[in-house]
Amino acid sequence: MKIAFFELENWEEDFISKELVGHDLSFFDIPLTVDFNENLSEVEVLSTFIYSKINEPLLAKIPNLKFIATRSTGFDHIDLNLCKEKNIIVSNVPTYGENTVAEHCFALILTLSRRIISSVEKVRRGDFSLDDLRGFDLKGKTLGLVGTGHIGKHVVRMAHGFEMDILGYDLKRDEELTKRYGLKYVTIEDLLKNSDIISLHLPDNQQTHHFINKERIDLMKKGAYLINTSRGGLIDTEALVHALDDGKLAGAGLDVLEEECNIKEERQILSKQFPKKCLLLDIANNILIKNDKVIVTPHNAFNSQEALMRILSTTLENIQSYISQKPTNLVLDDKGN
Repeated sequence: MKIAFFELENWEEDFISKELVGHDLSFFDIPLTVDFNENLSEVEVLSTFIYSKINEPLLAKIPNLKFIATRSTGFDHIDLNLCKEKNIIVSNVPTYGENTVAEHCFALILTLSRRIISSVEKVRRGDFSLDDLRGFDLKGKTLGLVGTGHIGKHVVRMAHGFEMDILGYDLKRDEELTKRYGLKYVTIEDLLKNSDIISLHLPDNQQTHHFINKERIDLMKKGAYLINTSRGGLIDTEALVHALDDGKLAGAGLDVLEEECNIKEERQILSKQFPKKCLLLDIANNILIKNDKVIVTPHNAFNSQEALMRILSTTLENIQSYISQKPTNLVLDDKGN
C-alpha cells in the first residue's frame, strides 16, 4: 500500500519504517499544501499533522486516497464533509498525554511545596543553610481540581497517593473517582474556599476564559496555591499578579501564560511551522516570570518521550487497523458516519 507521511521528524521516519515493512512509504518534513509538486496520485493512505489543510484542491491531487490518519486529537484542519462525500475514512489520536500532564502538574506542586528552586539556587551559590527553605507536606492538604476529565482523573489518582483530601468541580461528574479515590464534588465556590491548592484542567473557550478572575480569587483561602497546566487564558493575569503581591495567594505554578498564541495541539509547539512570535521567549518580560512566588515552565507539560511515542504508535495502529479492514479511532468511517 502506498502511504505518505507529512510533517515528520527524523526519528519518526525511522520508527515508521520498521513498523510498516512491505509498504511503499514516503516521508516529508513539511506540511502538505496544494503547491506540493511531487506526484501523489497513487497514495492510498495519508498521515499529517494540523498544518496540512485537507481541502478540495488538495484532495483533487490524491484521487486514490482512502484513509487519513491525522497525528492529532483535533481534526478541524480536515474538511470532513468533503471526505464523507469521497468515502475517505478519517482517524485521529483521541488521547496521548493525560498522565504526562498530570505528572507535570505534581512536579509544579512539589517544586512549590518543597521550595526546590530556592534550594537549588542557594546550593549553587555555595550556601547550604536552611534559612527560608521550610516547605509543607501534601498529606492532609486539600487539593481542588477544576475539571476532572482525562487529565484531571490522573491528578486525582496521584493526589490520593499523597493522602490529600480531594475536591472536584465539573459539569460532568465521574462517580468512579468518588468511589475509588474519595473525590468529593462541590460547587466552584466551595472548592475555592476550602482548597489549599487549586489545579485547573479546563479548555479555554467563551465559557471558561478568565475562569479565575478577581472575584473568584477573593473566594480562595489566604495562602493558597494556584496551578495551571491547561491554557493560559483560564486565568486573568492582572488579577493573579495582584493576588500574589498582596499575599492573598502564596504562589503559583504555571505551564501556560495568557499571552501565548492560541494553541490547539500541544505537539504543534515542537513543529517547525509554529510561529516564532508565539514562543515563550517573546514574553520573557512578563511580570509573573520574575516573581519569586511563581514557577513558570514553557508549555512543557505534554513533552515527554512516552507521550510523543504514544501519538506515533496510535497513528500506526490506526493505519494497520485500516489495512486489516478493522479501522479504529474513527472520526469518519467508510460510510461517512
